[in-house]
Amino acid sequence: MPRPFRFGVNLLTLEAGDSWRRKCRRAEELGYDVLLVPDHLGMPAPFPALIAAAEATERPRVGTFVLNAGFWNPALLAREVATTDALTGGRLELGLGTGYVRAEHETAGLPWGSPRERVDHLARTVEELDRLLGAPDQAPRPAQRPRPPLLIGGNGPRMLRLAAEHAEIAAFTGGRQAPGRPEGTLELMPADELAASVARYEGYAAGRPEPAERNLLIQQVRNTNDRRAVARELADRGVGLDEEQALEVPTLLIGTPRQMAEQLREHRERFGFSYLTVLDSALEEFAPVLAELHGS
Repeated sequence: MPRPFRFGVNLLTLEAGDSWRRKCRRAEELGYDVLLVPDHLGMPAPFPALIAAAEATERPRVGTFVLNAGFWNPALLAREVATTDALTGGRLELGLGTGYVRAEHETAGLPWGSPRERVDHLARTVEELDRLLGAPDQAPRPAQRPRPPLLIGGNGPRMLRLAAEHAEIAAFTGGRQAPGRPEGTLELMPADELAASVARYEGYAAGRPEPAERNLLIQQVRNTNDRRAVARELADRGVGLDEEQALEVPTLLIGTPRQMAEQLREHRERFGFSYLTVLDSALEEFAPVLAELHGS
């Protein structure tokens, strides 16, 4: 049986406390299952924003999507995770990644390092979090034991292996570094390349006792009666795909709500994506699709 759908929204903007809480309550009303916050300079600080989101709502879980491991010392991160999980009543999901924007590290005065060094640091962080949060004398203690569910996001072979070995949720970004563009500038991967990443992950995860949930970040949701016209428009923007690829790729959701719901069912069958995340700019536009798929 396919895993049931779950839907998250990645909340990128904070104007004021009242508007933040209203946005979180609106997401709950629309049926979103997880309220998520990324980890970028210029965006809300993840942990206080998640605590406020949990206090403003009753049902949704909350999560980081995803923490930039290079910003964090593992021992200090363990304290943040345990405190946030305790204050949210065990609703936290912990998303981790290596980070991909060099300029943010330079602004923060933190080392950037090579891709290997960044993955090494993430691997050490995961190991230390397992050790610290699972320790009998950990204080404060997370509400979920031994730790909150772990999501690891990325596409490279080492990241996929790390997710297969440690994560309850494997997140696929569907993006890659755009050739000839500043470091951290992404373009979308065609569906066949994304399928190759999923197949590589499946090889690494073959020995897992329980399969992980699979997440995908949907970059755009476009409600339209003319799928091809929108695909042509997006291809012309230089997202890394031609018109036909834009119609097929799971990171772009184009069509009427019923068509988009059918696309997500097909993507769950082909790729195993059952946990879908949209950006907060699509909060309302995606809601009819969510309603189509509720409970399926």
